[in-house]
Amino acid sequence: MEENLTRINKFLSETGFCSRREADKLIEQGKVTINGVVPEMGTKITPDDEVRVDGKLVRENRQKRIYLAFNKPAGIECTTNLDVRDNIVDYINYQERIFPIGRLDKASEGLIFMTNDGDIVNKILRARNNHEKEYIVTVNRPITDRFIDRMANGIPILETITRKCKVEQISKYVFRIVLTQGLNRQIRRMCEHLDYEVTALKRTRIINITLDVPLGRYRHLTEEEVTELNQLIEPSSKTEEASFPKVTPKISIQPRRDFRNR
Repeated sequence: MEENLTRINKFLSETGFCSRREADKLIEQGKVTINGVVPEMGTKITPDDEVRVDGKLVRENRQKRIYLAFNKPAGIECTTNLDVRDNIVDYINYQERIFPIGRLDKASEGLIFMTNDGDIVNKILRARNNHEKEYIVTVNRPITDRFIDRMANGIPILETITRKCKVEQISKYVFRIVLTQGLNRQIRRMCEHLDYEVTALKRTRIINITLDVPLGRYRHLTEEEVTELNQLIEPSSKTEEASFPKVTPKISIQPRRDFRNR
């Protein structure tokens, strides 16, 4: 009987309703019911249980999986909450329910995936999976060799030290950086630590997919791209424990007097 049970957040992601992270938020907010009862986090369901979100019945989605590469403009929020102004779902206005894989800051632009496949969301977002994301960043003052070296070899932010990464200067004020982490506002915080301010930030690649559509537009990933993407993320763990990064030595950071939320 146990094999017929599915965690409620997994069910919601596999139906294509939302990602597991979004499902957890909905459960915490009391918007999900199982047979009319608000469940606890981690509750498992059977195929016969009735699941509703905001009173609407959730059915299994057996439609073809959707994978979009979207060039997000600055000012658009990466959220499925339709009450948020300028949310990404309303902006794209796709005919079927889709949701973003991960986030891009509201002030940032560039490549983000949109999908109805909750399973691929979990694989890509797991912190241990080391999936590359590439960015082009413009800062407010001339870039130095020291800046490039410090950025590449780890910056103390958010009570940890960032992973070593690839950094290359492009011009006087512009550099390219390839991350395998997704800390909150990571690039902006790294630059701030070195007394630089990010004036423009664009994501140009996620794993094997490179940004190739105009700003504000999207395209469907090809079958070949999806096949390659799945091959690249296949070794990735889907277990709950994989959502936590490997232990990184924590450090004590004194607040900077001039630190601002840029």
